[in-house]
Amino acid sequence: MSFQISPGSPLPLGSQCQHGGTDIVNFAIYSHHATAIDLCLFDTEDPSREIARIRLTNRSGDVWHVEVQGCSPRQAYAFRVHGAWNPSEGHFFNANKLLFDPYARDFSEPAVFHSSMLATDLPALAQGHAKPDRADSADFVPRSLVKNNDFDWQGVQSPRIPLAESLIYELHVKGFTQLHPDIPEALRGTYAGLANEASIRYLHELGVTTVQLMPVHYHLDDGFLVERGLVNYWGYNTIGFFAPDPRYAAGPDAVAEFKGMVKALHQAGIEVILDVVYNHTGEAGIDGPSCCFRGIDNLVYYRTQSKNPSAYQDFTGCGNTVNSPHPRVLQLIMDSLRYWVSEMHVDGFRFDLAVTLGREPSNYNTNCAFFKAVLQDPVLSQVKMIAEPWDLGRGGYQVGNFPHPWSELNGRYRDTVRRFWKGDHGLLPEFSSRLAGSQDLYGSGHRAPQASINFITSHDGFTLRDLVSYNHKHNEDNLEDNRDGSDHDMTWNHGVEGETDDPHILALRERQRRNFLTTLLLSRGVPFLLAGDELGRSQNGNNNSYCQDNALSWIDWTLAEKESDFLDFVKNLIAFRKKYPTLRRTHFFSGKASPSTGTPDIAWYRPDGSDMDNDDWHAQTAGALTTFMDGPKTTPILLLLNAQAEPLTFRLPTPSNALHTGHWELEIDTADPHGVGRNSALHGQSVLPSRAMQVWTLQQAGSEV
Repeated sequence: MSFQISPGSPLPLGSQCQHGGTDIVNFAIYSHHATAIDLCLFDTEDPSREIARIRLTNRSGDVWHVEVQGCSPRQAYAFRVHGAWNPSEGHFFNANKLLFDPYARDFSEPAVFHSSMLATDLPALAQGHAKPDRADSADFVPRSLVKNNDFDWQGVQSPRIPLAESLIYELHVKGFTQLHPDIPEALRGTYAGLANEASIRYLHELGVTTVQLMPVHYHLDDGFLVERGLVNYWGYNTIGFFAPDPRYAAGPDAVAEFKGMVKALHQAGIEVILDVVYNHTGEAGIDGPSCCFRGIDNLVYYRTQSKNPSAYQDFTGCGNTVNSPHPRVLQLIMDSLRYWVSEMHVDGFRFDLAVTLGREPSNYNTNCAFFKAVLQDPVLSQVKMIAEPWDLGRGGYQVGNFPHPWSELNGRYRDTVRRFWKGDHGLLPEFSSRLAGSQDLYGSGHRAPQASINFITSHDGFTLRDLVSYNHKHNEDNLEDNRDGSDHDMTWNHGVEGETDDPHILALRERQRRNFLTTLLLSRGVPFLLAGDELGRSQNGNNNSYCQDNALSWIDWTLAEKESDFLDFVKNLIAFRKKYPTLRRTHFFSGKASPSTGTPDIAWYRPDGSDMDNDDWHAQTAGALTTFMDGPKTTPILLLLNAQAEPLTFRLPTPSNALHTGHWELEIDTADPHGVGRNSALHGQSVLPSRAMQVWTLQQAGSEV
C-alpha cells in the first residue's frame, strides 16, 4: 500500500481525520527527550501485519507530527520511540517496544500484559542492573485506531440534574448486565446491555438519577494477575485516557456503542458519571510493562524521585504516579476530560485518589494547577466533579479539604454511620453532624451540603449484606493469602460469621440493613448507593473483589424475587426522599427558629422528649436520639433512632403553633420487615426495639410536600 506523506500539524495531539475525508490522517505525539519517533501503520483487516513505518521528521517544539494520505478507515497504528537508555537520569527509551498513542480514541482489542512488554530486563534488575529488555513486543501490543467523531445524537441532551437532587448509583458495566435475564444474551456485559430497556426500566423503577460507572477507560490487565489466571475486573489500571475499553463492547465499535449507551440513558433522564484514574497508569513500577508513557517520555509523564530519577514517587500504591503538575501532562488530563464531556457527553467524573492530583510538588495544595484548570475551564466547570479525597502519601486523608465546587466521597460519614449502628459509644456529636450534612467539614469556603457524597458501601469494601454478616474479610479467592483489602471495615456479623439460619440473627441483620439505608437516604447531602445492595448481593465476605470477573462480582438478578420486600423498601425510601424537599435543601441547617413557623429548622431531643444537654451529647453510651427537621413550606420530619441493645420508649414532641398542628404519622419503621410504618403513637409515645429507626411526618391541613 502506498502513502503520501506531508508535514502535517502539531495540533491536535493524537490522530485525526483531515479535511472531512476518510483517508487523510494527521498524527501528532509529544516527547521532549526522544531522539526519533517512528509511526507504524498496520493492515486494518489484519492489525498484526505492519504495512508501513514512517520516521517523523517534522517537529514543532516537542511535538512530532506527520500527515498521511492513503489511510484506511479505522487505521491501526502504533509508535516506536528512540532515545537514551539512562535510568540514572530517568530515561527508559526502548524502541523494541511498540507503544500506544496516549491520545488514541479506540483500540483493536483489550490490553493484557505480556512479558515482552517489559522495558527492563528483570533478571538483570534483580541483580541491581537496569538493562533494556530486547524482546520485541509487537505481537502482543494492541493497536491504536484512528477514529472520527461522527455520531447522530439526534438532539438528545444531558438531563443536567442538580447535584442536590441526585441519587448516585455505582455500577460496573459488566457486573450489572452480565446475568440479567431480560437483556439479550449477546448484549450482556456491555455498554449496549446497559442501554437496553430492561436496564433502564430497573434504574427508573428504583429511582436512580445518576449512574456512576466503574472505570471504562482502556486498561491493562496486570502481569501478576495474568499469571494467576485472574484479571483486573475493576479496571483501575488505565493505559488509555481517551478510549472506552472494547472489552465492554458487544460490537466492533466501542466508541459508537458507548455513545449510544449515554444517549439512551440521557433519553431516560439518567446522568452518566465516570470513575476515572488519572493518578497512576497501568505501567506500574520500573519492573512493569512499557507500552505507552514510559517509552514515550518517562521523565515527563511520571513523578520520579529527585535524587534517584530511576525510581518513582509512589503516592498511589500502584508503582507509579502521573506527573500532573507538568504542563504537558496536565494538558493531557484536561484534554481527556473535555473529550469525555464534549464528544462522549458524560455528565461528570469521580476521581480515584484525587489527592494525588492536588500534590504540587508533593504536598497537597488546593491552589494547585489542576484545580485552577478545572475551575476556569468553560466545559469542565459545568459538570459534576467528585473527589475520592485520599491517597497513600503523607497527609493523604483530605476529607473536607477540596475547593469549591468539588464534592467528595465522605469517608467520615461512612465510618461514623457504620460505628453508630454497630453500637459504638460516644458518637452522638459526630453522627448528628453527618446526618445534618457534615457542616463541620463543608461549612466553609462557600461549600454546601451537596459537597458531601454520603455512602455506606462502595465497590471498595464489603457489600451491604456482607457488612452485617462478617467480622473479617475473606479474600482467599484473590490468591494473596487474604492479605489484600482493608482490615478496618467496622463490620459486625451479629453473632455468626457468614451465612446462618438463626432467625434472631437474620432478623437483626435485616433490620440493620434497613437502618443503614434509611440513615443514608434521610441524611443531608448526596446519597450514593452501591449497585446490588438493594438486592442483598453478597461477595461471601470478599472486601476487595477487584480481580473477580465472575459470579462473585456480578449481580445475581434472581435475588430480585428473594429480596422483593427489601427492594420495595429501598424504592419507597428513595421516593420518600424525593417527596420531601427538606431532605434535599442546598444550605445547611441553622438551628435557629424560623420567623414564619417559630420552630428551628433542626432540633435534637433525648428519647424522653427533653432537649439534649452537654452531658447527653458526650455520654459514653450507644446512640439514641430524636431529630426534628423542618423548613419553609415543607412538612416537618421526625427521626427516632435507637442504636442501643435494649428497647427504648420515645416521646414525640407536641406540635405547638398554628402552622404546625395536626398529628404525627409513622411513615418508615425499620423494625417492620416491610419497613412500612403502620401504628400511631400511643399517648404521644413510641417504643422502638433495639437497633431500630422510625420516621414520622407531621400531617396537617394545607401542608406542602
